[in-house]
Amino acid sequence: MKQSHRGSILLEDADIVSHETFDGDQFVMRVYAPGCAKRARPGQFAHITVDPQRLMRRPISIMRASADEGWLDFLYKAVGEGTELLARRHVGERVSVLAPIGVPFEIKQKRPLLIGGGVGMPPMIFIADSLRATDSEPFVILGSEVPFPFTARPSQFMVDGLPDGVIAAMPLLEDWNIPSRLASLQGYSGCHQGYVTDLARHWLDGLDAAARAEVGIYACGPHPMLEAVVGVARDYGLPVQVSLEEYMACAVGGCAGCVVEVHTEQGPAMQRVCVDGPVFDGYTVF
Repeated sequence: MKQSHRGSILLEDADIVSHETFDGDQFVMRVYAPGCAKRARPGQFAHITVDPQRLMRRPISIMRASADEGWLDFLYKAVGEGTELLARRHVGERVSVLAPIGVPFEIKQKRPLLIGGGVGMPPMIFIADSLRATDSEPFVILGSEVPFPFTARPSQFMVDGLPDGVIAAMPLLEDWNIPSRLASLQGYSGCHQGYVTDLARHWLDGLDAAARAEVGIYACGPHPMLEAVVGVARDYGLPVQVSLEEYMACAVGGCAGCVVEVHTEQGPAMQRVCVDGPVFDGYTVF
């Protein structure tokens, strides 16, 4: 049974080190929070104050963390009053960070297939970063219906099974020697013109049986996307972990405002996304 991680959560006043703006009301913010950075794991998130006059924090997934340099990176989209206020914060200002929160991903397979959609991309980037010093062979699929928060470039990696012309990749992952591909319905150059799950099926079909047996799927994104990802896992008989996105107030398990129904060996149970998740076995949710 998963245990809540409230005992490892820190509260830090963090300086904003950088705050970049991208098309589609997307932002990447780096904060200096050495205590939180040292404890952060892929799949966990932070609860951040958006403005000194707003008591309600906002949960944002951690995209990267440097234990040595003490920083955390966050990718978020300004979609409401809270995140719009956060987008106005400047380098040198301070935000209160409560982190890291939640159950992280557990990477168990040699060939992790990492699938991120929209603001569900950050945990996949964090996983990829964590695997750089291992013998894992991850493949990353990222999807977005607004411009990607980076300038895509043609991949240096040949990947069997993918449709012709699908060559767009995330530069950061390329620099890490991790193959990736992008998917969108918006007609972006070099991207797969379809869903991330379509691209996942192409990749899986390009593997032989022995390689496919080494695959585990890890995903974060909108609910319909995650349901479709679990469908792919079910069709190929693969293990799957998903990180759920949910509105939450306290983010530390006290208010029970973010509960979801999870199917356990004892039957259906209501569990809190913030501390019982956000990462769940995909089959127990869908």
